[in-house]
Amino acid sequence: MVDFSLWDIFRNLLLAARWTVSLSLIAFVGGGLVGLALLVARTARWPGAERFVAGYVQLFQGTPLLMQLFLAYFGLALFGVDTSAWMAAAVALTLYTSAFLVEIWRGCVAAVPKGQWEAAQSLALSFGEQLRHVILPQATRIAIAPTVGFLVQVVKGTALASVIGFVELTKAGTMITNATFQPFLVYSCVALLYFALCFPVSLYARSLERKMNAVR
Repeated sequence: MVDFSLWDIFRNLLLAARWTVSLSLIAFVGGGLVGLALLVARTARWPGAERFVAGYVQLFQGTPLLMQLFLAYFGLALFGVDTSAWMAAAVALTLYTSAFLVEIWRGCVAAVPKGQWEAAQSLALSFGEQLRHVILPQATRIAIAPTVGFLVQVVKGTALASVIGFVELTKAGTMITNATFQPFLVYSCVALLYFALCFPVSLYARSLERKMNAVR
């Protein structure tokens, strides 16, 4: 048993929390880029795109994130790819995040009145110009609140990366618990740090939603 003070425990957890934040941002930004590409492909109705995106969403929403992490970590190794826990976690969480964001954004695009599409077409705008200048600006206002709110789920999802050896907040808590034999104290600190990360984001999402509703 190692004698850790409360400050030692909290300080080490804070250091690990940096990786939780980093992984969350990578997954959120990467998932947003992939999700946007899938949204454009689906909205443009490219041949086979709608079926592909629907299957993609069903695959990543319909399977546990834990299984996706295992497949990313161990599956890529079968193809001779030297996969680190960091890379596997980033890839799995990015794909998982994109599957949810594309559905959130598809609903926001669908919420734009059909007359806006017709008005854009009457101006002889190309499909890309319709999205850029007419549809996406309106859909973005609707999408901001649920998108920010989903970031909370991404932050909490990073905890599962501990099962493949990625040392983030949860994994660090387990390691400290094994050294100190004080699980209640350590995991209370872990919960407090997750709360400190997620609660402000939740409040911000609710604030944005109220503002958007007031504007509409």
